[in-house]
Amino acid sequence: MTTQNFSQTAAFIWSVADLLRGDFKQSQYGRIILPFTLLRRLECVLADHKEAVVEKYATIKDQGMQEDMIEKQLTRISKHAFYNISPMDLSKLGQSDIKDNLNTYIQSFSKDAREIFEHFKFEEFIGQLADANLLYKVVQKFANTDLSPEAISNHDMGFVFEELIRRFAESSNETAGEHFTPRDIVRLTTSLVFMEDDDALTKDGIIRTIYDPTAGTGGFLSSGMEYVLELNPDARMSAFGQELNPESYAICKADMLIKGQDVSRIKLGNTLSNDQLATEQFDYMLSNPPFGVDWKKIAGEINDEHEQKGFDGRFGAGLPRVSDGSLLFLMHLLSKMQNTTANSEQSRANEHQGSRIGIILNGSPLFTGGAGSGESEIRRYILEADLLEAIIALPTDMFYNTGIATYIWILSNKKAPERKGHVQLIDGSNLYGKMRKSLGSKRNEMSEEDIKTITRSFGNFEVVDARVLDKPEEVKSNRGRQSANPKAEPAKTFASKIFATHEFGYRRITIERPLRLSAQLSDSALETLRYAPKPFDMVMPALYEAFGGNWAIDSNSDNYGDLSAVTTEARAMIKADFSELKEKQIKDVLDSKVWQDQLEIMNKAKALQAAIGKDQFDDYNEFEKVFKQALKDAEVSLDTKEKKQLMDAITWKNPEAEPVIKKAVKVANPIYGAFSYKPSQSDKPAKIVEFQTDSDLRDYENVPLNPEVTTTELIESYFAREVQPHVPDAWINADKTDAIDEEIGIVGFEIPFNRHFYVYEPPRPLADIDADLDAVSSEIMQLLGEVHS
Repeated sequence: MTTQNFSQTAAFIWSVADLLRGDFKQSQYGRIILPFTLLRRLECVLADHKEAVVEKYATIKDQGMQEDMIEKQLTRISKHAFYNISPMDLSKLGQSDIKDNLNTYIQSFSKDAREIFEHFKFEEFIGQLADANLLYKVVQKFANTDLSPEAISNHDMGFVFEELIRRFAESSNETAGEHFTPRDIVRLTTSLVFMEDDDALTKDGIIRTIYDPTAGTGGFLSSGMEYVLELNPDARMSAFGQELNPESYAICKADMLIKGQDVSRIKLGNTLSNDQLATEQFDYMLSNPPFGVDWKKIAGEINDEHEQKGFDGRFGAGLPRVSDGSLLFLMHLLSKMQNTTANSEQSRANEHQGSRIGIILNGSPLFTGGAGSGESEIRRYILEADLLEAIIALPTDMFYNTGIATYIWILSNKKAPERKGHVQLIDGSNLYGKMRKSLGSKRNEMSEEDIKTITRSFGNFEVVDARVLDKPEEVKSNRGRQSANPKAEPAKTFASKIFATHEFGYRRITIERPLRLSAQLSDSALETLRYAPKPFDMVMPALYEAFGGNWAIDSNSDNYGDLSAVTTEARAMIKADFSELKEKQIKDVLDSKVWQDQLEIMNKAKALQAAIGKDQFDDYNEFEKVFKQALKDAEVSLDTKEKKQLMDAITWKNPEAEPVIKKAVKVANPIYGAFSYKPSQSDKPAKIVEFQTDSDLRDYENVPLNPEVTTTELIESYFAREVQPHVPDAWINADKTDAIDEEIGIVGFEIPFNRHFYVYEPPRPLADIDADLDAVSSEIMQLLGEVHS
């Protein structure tokens, strides 16, 4: 069936909406049309053996047989995994009792088929159609629609369902892409996952399992089975899946029923918080999880599994940020991989070990999160375990619900020898053609030739230098003023690169620099001590200026800070100018104790000023000695809080000042912060010290991993080459170590896909830009002249 044909069939079915208009909301159309379409499809599939099933049931229904025995006999006659024991069909329901007849007809299906309609709440909508006197008309419409396998194959019926779901999503403002993946992307992903398994594609009677944790309407499961059976009709495929949306689950289950699959393997529920196939492992896994969806609602279950089970659960490697759960689905799939040493029974039956995964993700999982973050640790686990085979960049505007850049990740724990320790990156972002009519956000599609280009490159495991594709140029808008010298569009290219896994890794080292402070007990610095620090540093000066003119500054005076006589005015000013203050903070700042405490600190500072003087110290180490002596001489005591506020007031960072000494050490090692130091204005001999660090000057360097050298050699050679020549007083913080290997620096992994395929495009010549600006200026002046005239 061509695209046009299945679109026409879907459009014909959707025309039922014309009957519903006025009596039902647009958002309800799909909840009526989809289950009726499924009902008609199931009816047509069963038609050839329907009479035999009805006759057989009539002979055995009163024999007291158990339900499972009846089911075995009837499914054997129906030639499918389901059946219907009613002599009726949509064309025989009549008009007078059509509501009851239709409900009876649906209840006559076998259990799994009945459950499909329950998830659509179909009985409720049947009642509403009957109340609106539309049920008979709708039934007749579907009864006259040929959805038999002879007219529409299972493969093409999938397209019809997808088109109906897309229309449903558009009419109800739902997201179609949450329910199914475009077939061109499904085909490409399936090809990449299955192409490495020669046994499944050639051997008779081979058994394979396929799994999708975000099954949607079953597109990936269907495509995977079709791919293998096209090449090896004797292969046996068993489909497993789980889906959160009840209606998508119902369609998937119906599709699997028609294909003869055991639908008990298709589960309904949230895969991440309630894995209903927890003990299963699979040969092949395909998934298109939702992009950028948060997992806040299930954070409790996910965190518990991570903390309590570790690597015995699914999320041992780490947890991504709660705003994007894509990598949770990837880890879930990794936990479902067959062991590379299969159990003996499976090994004898299939001669098969290991698993392969194809998952579609947006760009975020490639690089989000720095070293030590959950995302980085997940990438680290995947790459250090050598599970990643390839990442393929897809064109934009390929999905119904988003136009963002997307990528296919191919993972396997049974890599071919030549792939071990390597990852292939394929840039297929230009392999597309424009659709004649957009479907939601999907404006581009991949042709069979585009898919072959990627699969050939992947299959050959080859490096392809950027080569120009034979693709038509983008049609540009001719609206507005056109440039006389337009910028040439970059050529559409295809490329493939191969990297060693360690090339995506780095070790983040922390670079410290010394704290350099100057100190001075100036009058202006001491005046700031009159006011408490944040959140009172702005409101107290305003209150003092407005109401503190008559306060005695004698520390023994009781009236200092007394605002009791002007509380109303003070509150009004605070509410008007400092609305961010909370009620408790307002009460505190109106309390005279806060003011008197600050006055006490200021007076202590003045006593120290009298002992030390007002000179500026550019050597804080020397100032600290003088300060300690002044405390004794002036008999001043400062608690920790008071000392901090005083030091904040009288010191400041000065790059020309001497570094602040932390402690003396015995052995010099400047790379790690042990320096031989002598103050510039001192005649004393140099001593070996460590300095206080300046957090504002702290920096980080990402040192590319190199397994051929030790970590010490790696970071020290990098530091000597890239850091020391530029900042001689810097050093490596040896306390920042990796949680896993316990060596200096924190290991991180990222896959900067676009950086590896970036091609520099020189800007337009200045003369061309100037010419365009002159032309625009002339045009503006001409228009202004017309306005003035």
